[in-house]
Amino acid sequence: MLRGEITTAIRRAVMQELAAVGYGRLSIEAVARRAGVSKTAVYRRWRSKLELVLEIVSAAAGQRFPLPDTGDLRGDLEMLFLIMARALGHPLAAQIIPDLLAEAARNPQIAQTLQGALRSNQRDIGGQLIGRAIARGELGPDTDVDVAVDLIVGPLYWRLAVARAPLAVEDLPRLAAAVAAALEVACLPSVPDEPDVRLSAVVPMADSGGS
Repeated sequence: MLRGEITTAIRRAVMQELAAVGYGRLSIEAVARRAGVSKTAVYRRWRSKLELVLEIVSAAAGQRFPLPDTGDLRGDLEMLFLIMARALGHPLAAQIIPDLLAEAARNPQIAQTLQGALRSNQRDIGGQLIGRAIARGELGPDTDVDVAVDLIVGPLYWRLAVARAPLAVEDLPRLAAAVAAALEVACLPSVPDEPDVRLSAVVPMADSGGS
């Protein structure tokens, strides 16, 4: 193999091993065997299993993708959800993501790397989708991009990566409409010195008389 082909083979083998056995049972020996290379070829590129997995998973989690402009917020959300659903529903991703989320709870380095890659990727999505919505006047100019992105990707990550429940294509328009409505509410300007009627509806004010 050429050097570039060796690196590609190792990267592919790492993802396959992660899906097959998880991070805890993954070994350099197994990766090398699956890639058809020597252990030395792996160690020449990465010093440890942790370094190997962090670099490859970080690159995969941080992949950028173009988001087509559909002309309105709901359409953009529906397109994003379709792209993300296909990515998260891939057999390798469906096996790797839950395992790495569990491992991140035990390993601060994995947690920090995953969070950094995912947050960077999410901000890139926010820059595209939220920026368009603001330019169209669908969302206010003071929209908090971080909060908006959490509202956008949270439901999909929860359903596909955590709950691991199926999501049919015909469910995407309803999900997009719900998230668009949540974004519009979240971006409403707050009214100072007045109780939040939405909060008081579910958390009644304490009776000052003690009754």
